[in-house]
Amino acid sequence: MFITSVQNVVPKVAFSGRRPPLHFDPPEHTPYRAALNPLLSDDTIRRLEPDIRACIRTELSRLLARGRGDICNEFASQFQVRVFSLWMNLPADLEAQLSEAGPAFINAVRAAESGLMKETSYVLYDMARTLVAMRKAQPMDPAEDPVSSFLAATSQGQPLPEEMVIGAIRQVLVVGIVAPMIMMGNIGIHLARDKTLQRFLRAHPEKIPAAIEEFLRLYTPYRGFARTAREDVEIGGRSIAKDEAIAMIFASANRDEDVFACPAEFQLDRPNIRDHLAFGRGPHFCAGAHLARCELQIALEELLTHTDDFDVEGDITMSPFPELGPSCVPMRFDVAHR
Repeated sequence: MFITSVQNVVPKVAFSGRRPPLHFDPPEHTPYRAALNPLLSDDTIRRLEPDIRACIRTELSRLLARGRGDICNEFASQFQVRVFSLWMNLPADLEAQLSEAGPAFINAVRAAESGLMKETSYVLYDMARTLVAMRKAQPMDPAEDPVSSFLAATSQGQPLPEEMVIGAIRQVLVVGIVAPMIMMGNIGIHLARDKTLQRFLRAHPEKIPAAIEEFLRLYTPYRGFARTAREDVEIGGRSIAKDEAIAMIFASANRDEDVFACPAEFQLDRPNIRDHLAFGRGPHFCAGAHLARCELQIALEELLTHTDDFDVEGDITMSPFPELGPSCVPMRFDVAHR
């Protein structure tokens, strides 16, 4: 009834062609997800966990050495690019390029500057083409490398079209580097304001995974995505016309009082927490959910372990469309000396 291949966000921002799997519907999108999903499985991410923790510790140590800094841009954004580069097996020069090109594109989207959006998007496309050329010249194990997995994938017995592979890699390069930054800003603000919860989680780190799920529900980092109706339909007394793009507001759904009791409150161990939609639902459920959870859990665990307290220090900057949350959170940290 509702498809994503026409438009994936409201208002529409894509201009450079369709990028699988996000812009495709099943069954067309399925080979791309089949290539991507095993590399983001729970087992795969668990094997990477020691390296992910090392990346996070390195970036956190730099922040704590100063005793203050922006938890979004000087911590979360930095470790996310490092972790993402590790997962994608990026060489140092491409990691450095991604650390600049990814945020540049995201900032252009936020500012709705169409010319800059195109310019920065094409830089990411060039990176994707470079990666494809590298993996063709020096293949890697498809079970350990996303680009190699896309190149090895087939649809109806034929390799995936190279331009579509490049589009998929371009999509992957940027789609996962924003949400962890937004989430760490939200978590930092919440725990700075709720010192009882901050102290509790520091004393009970085993509760951090449950806390992360409630933070994801309460502070869903993406407002939502869009679908287009294939025919006229009525939902909740409202008419949706055929070919009309509809925004699905996941952030609103996660505070639906018909689903979650006291939805605006943080409640650890909600009995129905698995009903939250922070990672979407259905064929387009976030492929990187295991990686995102792993990063957020480790980041919060390390932050609480290596501090005795932290507070917001200065003005918070909120992100505009399409994210929902802070893009800059200056904080002061009381470093633990244990």
